[in-house]
Amino acid sequence: MRPDPSLTPAPGAQTSSGPGSGTQIPPGSPGPGAPPSPRFGMMASRLRALAHAPWACGAVLITFVVLALFLANTPSTRAAYHSLHIIERLVNDGLMALFFFVVGLEIKRELTYGELSSPRQALLPIVGAVGGMVVPAAIYAFFNAGTPFSAGWGIPMATDIAFAIAVLSLLGRRVPASLKIFLTALAIVDDLGAIIVIAVFYTHTLSWLCLALTGVLIVALWLLRRARITFLVPYIIVGLALWYCLFRSGVHATIAGVILAMFIPAKRLEQQLHPWVTFLVLPLFALCNAGVEFSSGAHNIFASSYGAGIFSGLVIGKPLGIFAASWLAVVFRIAVLPRGVRWLPLFGVVCMGGIGFTMSIFIDTLAFAGDKFTIDSAKIAILVASVCSALLGLVILGCFEWFRSAHRVRLKNRQR
Repeated sequence: MRPDPSLTPAPGAQTSSGPGSGTQIPPGSPGPGAPPSPRFGMMASRLRALAHAPWACGAVLITFVVLALFLANTPSTRAAYHSLHIIERLVNDGLMALFFFVVGLEIKRELTYGELSSPRQALLPIVGAVGGMVVPAAIYAFFNAGTPFSAGWGIPMATDIAFAIAVLSLLGRRVPASLKIFLTALAIVDDLGAIIVIAVFYTHTLSWLCLALTGVLIVALWLLRRARITFLVPYIIVGLALWYCLFRSGVHATIAGVILAMFIPAKRLEQQLHPWVTFLVLPLFALCNAGVEFSSGAHNIFASSYGAGIFSGLVIGKPLGIFAASWLAVVFRIAVLPRGVRWLPLFGVVCMGGIGFTMSIFIDTLAFAGDKFTIDSAKIAILVASVCSALLGLVILGCFEWFRSAHRVRLKNRQR
């Protein structure tokens, strides 16, 4: 019996291999069990590259800051935006623990085999970071000593590593890799300093029972690490209990993320969590915390001592402290400049240390808890100071690159 021509596969076509199936598969289509198409793989690789791009987090944060400001200042959305205060508490006390966990993993990586792993490499960013914390705090205290706003001295101490690296990446290869590494290491030491400040100075009432339980849980984490247990579930269970005990103790619960990061096996964990922090946690933090009503009068930052202290601390104190401490460390041969780096571009980079967003706003909400007007005014000061610091750094680095290019052109013309 001859087969029906309508059921005969076309040349080069495949048929599905299922029992009793004669379904024709068009030529060029992947058969059952075939690997994903190259187009899908290319799209996935591009998304992964985007998630880890140095400018991605900064771009997303800027977008959500603008969105928050728009929602807070538009009459039709203002009420709905301010109803997010319940989510704000969840984000600040809960999800930000994941951000601090990733920061802790970054600190551990740098201390283990990164820029902070050897004393000679670590000294310059460590000394610079200390200067960049002390001088801004002193400037803020100069404006606010003896006032009700003296508790905000920790606000201008922090550098937002995501924003700073994103702004620096706008200059591309014109910035030496050693300067980018210096800024990254500096911001990580800054983060560590901000974490210590939050834990020690922005803790009010303490529950000693919960603190004792916290100590027991930290010992449990150490024992898990000592036993070389690589299964993550026990660490996560102890970490959640640690978060709850810290939350009830009076110490800010997000510190649990840093403590857990010091003990948990971190193989590829930082890379896996980075997109979640970049595209979920930090955007939600920006959306919930950056919305300030300009009509409230909070925009007049220079009319207040705390606004002037924050702005001066970030824009002037931060680069001055980092640069002066770094210069003294090099002059007294405590540390050395990164290879191929000169003082002027270094100053341009340390100006970007004044970009303080995430940590500064976080400390702002702790320092002025319950005073919405002061919190909003301080947020405006932080945003304005961060923009000014970014522009100042870009102008200095851009001018240095222009003069260097012009010098090269003159040298070539002379050789001709």
